[in-house]
Amino acid sequence: MSITELQYHIKLRKGDVGRYVLLPGDPGRVPLIASYLTDARKIAENREHQTFTGTLDGVPVSVTSTGIGGPSTAIAVEELNKIGADTLIRVGTSGKMQDYMSSGDLIVVSAAVRDEGTALHYMPKAFSAVADLDVVECLRNACEVLSAPYHVGISHSKDSFYGEIEPERMPMANFLKERWQAWVKCGVLCSEMEAAALYVIARTLGIRAGGLMVAHGVDDSLEILCKTAVEGVRQLIRLDQS
Repeated sequence: MSITELQYHIKLRKGDVGRYVLLPGDPGRVPLIASYLTDARKIAENREHQTFTGTLDGVPVSVTSTGIGGPSTAIAVEELNKIGADTLIRVGTSGKMQDYMSSGDLIVVSAAVRDEGTALHYMPKAFSAVADLDVVECLRNACEVLSAPYHVGISHSKDSFYGEIEPERMPMANFLKERWQAWVKCGVLCSEMEAAALYVIARTLGIRAGGLMVAHGVDDSLEILCKTAVEGVRQLIRLDQS
């Protein structure tokens, strides 16, 4: 498919998005994140993929929803890259995994446990799912600028939401619980469903990716999540311009 053609799933073509794209899972959160951009407007909506584009400090920035999980995230990443996006930041909610964390804390996801299947279609399991270091540092700086409570570390990316929150009713209950305790003991901060796929796919495409999560997000914590993610993009724009 030519980059001048309409991408099949996201219904976008070259010129519709900026190089910087924020990736919430929920289409309903796209307008909220886009409200922190200048002159943002809806560009397209198809299936789980809704896109707004605006500007930040005069630079085009977009927000595209991925839907839940690795497969739909992979589609969005592939098609966004085909039309010029090269810096992708996951913005979403997660379950906290450490007792010292509080609901509403932000997590700058530096790497992810590959407990999912999508990335296996790109690289073997031994290949690490690691965020771009510039993206990690800019998101960390954004947390500092906005005085948001935050942690930097590893997330757990899985495919089964209910396998995590209701493991006792699964046929593999003991197996699921033992692995969960292993992640916790090794300091994994949060659990979500997209980061590992995003990071591995971004590496195969030669582009940058990172992620900012909120632990057990509610309305007020979603606001600081979105503001901080946008500030992270601002930090990246300044870094790239320098």
